[in-house]
Amino acid sequence: MKYLHLIWSNLKRKKVRTTLTFLSILIAFVLFGYMVAIKTAFDMGVSVAGADRLIVRHKVSIIQLLPESYEARMEELDGVADVTHATWFGGVYQRPTNFFAQMPVRPEEYMAMYPEFLLPEEQMEAWMSTRTGAIAGRATADRFGWQVGDRIPIQATIWLRQGGEQTWEFDLVGIYEGAEQATDTTQFLFRYDYFDEARQMGRGLIGWYLVRVEDPDRAAEVANAIDVEFANSPAETSAETEMAFVQGFAKQVGNIGAIMIGVLSAVFFTILLVAGNTMAQAVRERLNEIGVLKAIGFTDGQVLGMVLVESCLLAVLGGGFGLVLVWYLISLGDPTGGALPIFFIPNSAFIVGTAMAVGLGLVAGIFPALQASRLRIADALRRD
Repeated sequence: MKYLHLIWSNLKRKKVRTTLTFLSILIAFVLFGYMVAIKTAFDMGVSVAGADRLIVRHKVSIIQLLPESYEARMEELDGVADVTHATWFGGVYQRPTNFFAQMPVRPEEYMAMYPEFLLPEEQMEAWMSTRTGAIAGRATADRFGWQVGDRIPIQATIWLRQGGEQTWEFDLVGIYEGAEQATDTTQFLFRYDYFDEARQMGRGLIGWYLVRVEDPDRAAEVANAIDVEFANSPAETSAETEMAFVQGFAKQVGNIGAIMIGVLSAVFFTILLVAGNTMAQAVRERLNEIGVLKAIGFTDGQVLGMVLVESCLLAVLGGGFGLVLVWYLISLGDPTGGALPIFFIPNSAFIVGTAMAVGLGLVAGIFPALQASRLRIADALRRD
């Protein structure tokens, strides 16, 4: 735009005011980025949850255990393609604040159930041949600086070893990656056969089952058939799709989406008032100049456009720098120290953020721009 130098000069007229408005917008977009990242973390796995996978847990609570013998009965049901299981270990690494998921699983079955977990073939073979072998997700391995070949001691809080020993030691034989950015790479997985033989109590009991259905459209039907199969048994089941299971966990802390919208609405409404006031003051201070511009041939539309571009430029610069800053800060890692399974800003958030910045500039500048465009030359020139 050939008048960009003029617009930029107007922004530099009151440097302190422009800077404070710029920083206010920047902080608002940094907050926007963190809120989106937190919501993404709480929705962990929902976007990549398998439509053909079911979670089968105890009907009373997920902390109640199920018999390992249920697996064979589920595999006989119509519509079931594959079944495996996992159990929450709940151990501690070095200190209690080092929280991450640790689960004994059957390696081949579990990795087949989750093809989005990418493990090199040689590391899979090492896991199968090492009884005390374990694999860790990339996020957890990077968090603690683990390398393949490390010996990882985990202090049990639930599952003691035979003889009452609390320490379990595992050989890290592999590190898996995620096929997608939203894939959970925080898990620590070790062999169920080693766990079941070495644990002091609960042999033959598991935490929950993972069921792959042949047809995702029949997921609800198969889930109901599983619950009917074990109805009136000592350990009744509750089967649901993996997506419903993950969403249920997220909702335990409240409607994160509604909370985010509420907080951001209040923040951006306040920033809108700040930016709108800045533009209104800027237009009032140069009414004489606007009158001169019109006197030398600038049209009402050109004046309107210049004020709107000035407002949008301020908003887009503040919002853009805010999005870049929050992207950098979030790339440094989870500020909670690893409590969130995944922590990143989806690409779609940058598109939404850019649209919000442009919208903020348009709304903040529209009324001052209309005032400037409707101003008569005589009225403008007679004002001090």
